[in-house]
Amino acid sequence: MTSFHAPHPTARHLAPQNLAPHPLSQGMRLDKFLWAARFFKSRTCAAGLLKEGRVRVNRRLVDKAHITVRVGDVLTFPQADRIRVVRVVALDEQRRPAPVAQTLYEDLADSR
Repeated sequence: MTSFHAPHPTARHLAPQNLAPHPLSQGMRLDKFLWAARFFKSRTCAAGLLKEGRVRVNRRLVDKAHITVRVGDVLTFPQADRIRVVRVVALDEQRRPAPVAQTLYEDLADSR
């Protein structure tokens, strides 16, 4: 006679397939990052600059707003009368006050 052992009732919620990674652990859209970090007033402005092909991610020219940006990526783009070079330090999908937004990136132009 074989015995049948049912899985423990709480074991199902511990299975790896039920553990979803944090949504930002895979990165976020570049236009959304530029907006959240307060480089541009709207995602439309950020997307327009991207569409013109004036933004680089890790020295690679990009022209699509949906490009994924991750922590550690280096972004180069024009803003007003200067060229910004920043390293992504953190990701946040919400637009927060300027002092908080400035913690999302490290300005590499200042370190020169």
